[in-house]
Amino acid sequence: MDHPTPLWRPSAERIEQAAITRYCRWLKDHRGLDFADYESLWQWSVTEIEAFWETIWQFSQMKSHSPYRQVLDRRVMPGAKWFEGSTLNYAEHALAGAARADAATRPALIFQSEIRSRGEMSWSQLAAQVGAMTATLEGLGVHPGDRVVSYMPNIPESVVALLATASGGGVWSSCSPDMGPVSVLDRFRQIEPRVLFAVDGYRYGGKDYDRRDVVRELVAQLPTLEAVIFVPYLDPDARLELDAARGVRVIPFTEAIANPVTTAPRPLPFEHPLWIVYSSGTTGMPKPIVHCHGGSVIETAKGTGLALDVNEDDRFFWFSSTSWIMWNVLVSALTRGATILQFDGNPGHPDLGTLWRFVAQERATFCGISPAFIALCAKGGYSPREHFDLTAIRTVGCTGSPLTEDGYRWVYDHVHDDVMLASISGGTDPGTAFVGSCPTLPIYAGEMQCRGLGIATYAYDDNGKPVLDQVGELVCSEPFPSMPLYFWGDKDGKRYYESYFDVWPGVWRHGDWLKLIPRPESVTAVIYGRSDSTINRHGIRMGTSELYRVVEGFAEVADSLVVDLEYLGRPSFMALFVVLREARADVPEELKRSILHAIRTGLSARHVPDDVFVIAEVPRTISGKKMEVPVKKILLGHAVEKAANRDSMANPKSLDWFVEFAKAREATT
Repeated sequence: MDHPTPLWRPSAERIEQAAITRYCRWLKDHRGLDFADYESLWQWSVTEIEAFWETIWQFSQMKSHSPYRQVLDRRVMPGAKWFEGSTLNYAEHALAGAARADAATRPALIFQSEIRSRGEMSWSQLAAQVGAMTATLEGLGVHPGDRVVSYMPNIPESVVALLATASGGGVWSSCSPDMGPVSVLDRFRQIEPRVLFAVDGYRYGGKDYDRRDVVRELVAQLPTLEAVIFVPYLDPDARLELDAARGVRVIPFTEAIANPVTTAPRPLPFEHPLWIVYSSGTTGMPKPIVHCHGGSVIETAKGTGLALDVNEDDRFFWFSSTSWIMWNVLVSALTRGATILQFDGNPGHPDLGTLWRFVAQERATFCGISPAFIALCAKGGYSPREHFDLTAIRTVGCTGSPLTEDGYRWVYDHVHDDVMLASISGGTDPGTAFVGSCPTLPIYAGEMQCRGLGIATYAYDDNGKPVLDQVGELVCSEPFPSMPLYFWGDKDGKRYYESYFDVWPGVWRHGDWLKLIPRPESVTAVIYGRSDSTINRHGIRMGTSELYRVVEGFAEVADSLVVDLEYLGRPSFMALFVVLREARADVPEELKRSILHAIRTGLSARHVPDDVFVIAEVPRTISGKKMEVPVKKILLGHAVEKAANRDSMANPKSLDWFVEFAKAREATT
C-alpha cells in the first residue's frame, strides 16, 4: 500500500534520549532481548505479558515493601491478579521527589486560576501538607478502604487531599464543582463516603458560582458523611454553616494541615483500591470504576514514562477538570518526578490566548489539550505560536474525542512544528491507553502512532476475528494491571462483566470503532467514535468523525451532530444537526446542497443525511464529547431523564431542542 508522508519524525537526538530507547537497551542487557522495531516489541509485550510487566516493574524501580510471589496468577479477564504479595503505595511514589536534595526549592506544583494569581508548592511543602492531612484523616477515623470524596476544582488542595487519602489507604473519588447535585449524588451515594472535601464556589469565564447550597445538599443526602474539610476558594472569608442536627463536623483546610508531621504512606497490597472514577454518566447510573494502587503506578511508569516520555525534567500540563480521568493522569505525573502545572478556569476567557499564555510563561514541556479546544482555536483563526514562545513544548497531548487530520495539521502549523503529537485513546474505564504515542515513531495526519505496550489491542470484525485496514470493534484480548478491580457495590460482578465481556467472553470490548493501519514502522490507529453511535446504513459502517470532518470543513459550520435512526422499526432516517456561525432559523438551501454533495462525493452516497437542521449548540459531556447516543435515544422516544443525565453535561439546556424535535417528528410520522 502507498503510505502518506509523515507530519513529523523524531530527530536522532530525541530518539537517543527517549526513555523507551533506554528501556530497549535495558532489555538487551538484562534479558538478552533485541527488537528490530516497535511492532516486534509490542508483539512480544502482548504475547509474553508476564515477562513484559515484570520488566516494567524492574526498569522503573517500583518501590515495594515486600516481594511479589508471581507476576500474574491467571491470563483471564475478568479475575486476573497481579503481583500478589507486593505491598506499595501510590502516594509514596508520587512524593518521591521530596527526597531530592533540592526538594525545598524545586516546585512540585505550579498553579494559576481565574481567582488566584500564580503560585508554587515545593516538593517539601507538598510532602508536609500531605503528611499533616493524612494525620487529620486518620484522626477522623478514616481507615484503609474508607471512601473520601471531593467537590473541588483543579487546585493544589485537591492534590494534597488525594495524596493524603491514598497515603492512609482511603479510597478517593472526585467530582468537579461545576457538576450539579443530582449528578454528584448519583456517584457519591453509591460509594458511601465518610469525609467530603469541598469548596465554597468557583469562577469560570469571569462569572462566580457559589456552591455552598450544593455542598449542604450533598451533606444532607449522604448519611455516611462525618466531616467536611472546607476550602474557602471563591471567597477567602467564606464559611460553611451546616444543620447542627446532622452532626457533621466542618474543618477548615488550613486547620487540617496546620500541624506538619512526617507520616510515611501505609504499605498496601498491589490491588488495594486507590480511586473510584466514573463512566460519563450520560445514560443510566454512572459506573463506579475501581482502580488500584499498583496498577495505577505501574501503568504510569509504562504509559507516562515510556509512551509520553515524561521525566523529572518535565513541566507537565494537562487541561482537565477533577471529574475527568485526565486529572488523575496529571497528578500521576508526580510519580515520574515531573512538576505538574494546574490551571483552573475557562481556557478561552477572556481570549483564546489564556491557556497558551500560561503554558508559555511556565515553559511547559508537555501541553495536554482536547480536540474541542483545538477546533475552537482553529475556527477562531487563532495561531498561538504567533503570540507566544512555545519552543519549550516537546509534546502536545490530546484526548477526549477523535482528533481530525486538520486538527493534527493545525498543531504543527500553529503551535510548534517539532513536537510529538500524543493523541491517545483509552481512558476512564481501563486506566490505560489502548492506542497512543511513542517518541521514536513518526506521526501521520489523523493517526495515533501505535498500540500501547502490554495492551493487546485489536479491531474485531462481526465474527470476532482481528482485522487490519478496516473498521472493527476495539477490543483487548489479554489482561493488564490497570484494568478495573470491580465496580463498587457490584457484588456478583454482573454489571462489570456485562459492561465489557458479554459480547466476546474473556475479551474486553470497549465500545469504540477502530481501524488499525499497517505502516512501515508500526501499526497506527484511527478511532471512529463510539460503536453504538456509528452510522450503519445498509450494512455499511461509517464513523461519525468521518462525516464531521467533511461537514465542519465548511466555514459556515461551527459544530455538528449526526444521528442515524435506522433502528426505529420504520424507514431509516439520518439527521444532521449543524450549528451555524451566523445565527439562522434554518440552513440556506445552497449550503445544504453543498454539504450533502460533499458527503456524497467525499465519503459515500449511502451515508448522505436525509435532512439537515439548525441547532443552537451540540450537547456535550463535561469532558467535551458529543452526546450522540443520548440524542439518538431521545429521538427514538426515550424520556429525556432516562436518556441523559443533565447534571453531567457541559450544556444541559441543549437537550430541550431535541425533546421538542422528537415530539414534532412523532406527530408527523
